[in-house]
Amino acid sequence: MADEKLEMGEVGASLMSAEPKKPPVRPPNKFERLIQPCLAELVGTTFFVFIGCVSVIENVEAAGRLQPALVHGLAVAIMVACMAEISGSHFNPPFTLAIYLCGGMEMNMVAPYLACQLVGGVIGAAMAKAMTSRENYAKAQGAAFDLLQSDSQLGGALFGEIAMTCLVTMVVLLGAVNPKSRSPLVPFMVGCTVIINVLAGGDVSGTCLNPARAFGPALVSNYWTYHWVYWVGPIAGGLIAAALVRLLLGDRSTRLILK
Repeated sequence: MADEKLEMGEVGASLMSAEPKKPPVRPPNKFERLIQPCLAELVGTTFFVFIGCVSVIENVEAAGRLQPALVHGLAVAIMVACMAEISGSHFNPPFTLAIYLCGGMEMNMVAPYLACQLVGGVIGAAMAKAMTSRENYAKAQGAAFDLLQSDSQLGGALFGEIAMTCLVTMVVLLGAVNPKSRSPLVPFMVGCTVIINVLAGGDVSGTCLNPARAFGPALVSNYWTYHWVYWVGPIAGGLIAAALVRLLLGDRSTRLILK
């Protein structure tokens, strides 16, 4: 009798301790692998550029650079946190190029990502134009980067765009791509980096860091003065950051040399 109770107790204990079987993980289908990430890049870039442009067009003069800095940084942090598991939350062509060069994405997705980011920039700028007053929109050149007015400003502005984009891209690569230094705080880190960059360099170059952010407002407002700076600077900065991580700062699975 005692043996029967013991056996029944063991059976009951085993039943209670048995964990429910987890359903098998279904591999992502074609929509989730190819189309959904591109849609996320389109939507994310659209709302980032929209919010960023509105913050510049409707900026209160007393707030100075603080209002655009906080809006751009917080918008980046929120969108990265929301869509990181869908597309990786690039929303920026230099990020996409650098992430690809560091092994963080497949080559067949690079061109669609870049196209979606640029189209998203145009849609976001058009949404900002539709929302803001005609007077404020014209005064701010539609949030296009109109700070540069002479060749004497080019050296500092170009260097600033390269250095600041390098910094924020390095944060992305080390925080989200490099296995050794990955962090769940990467949305916060990227957002804070954008904020400090805008506060530090806003009066030098406007702190673009993102050709999609520059292209959309420039196209919608038809303002192209020194527009090339906001392509050359950010792309160069992103490539330098990728080189630093790929050659020196990445772990053994990322580095190409000194393994």
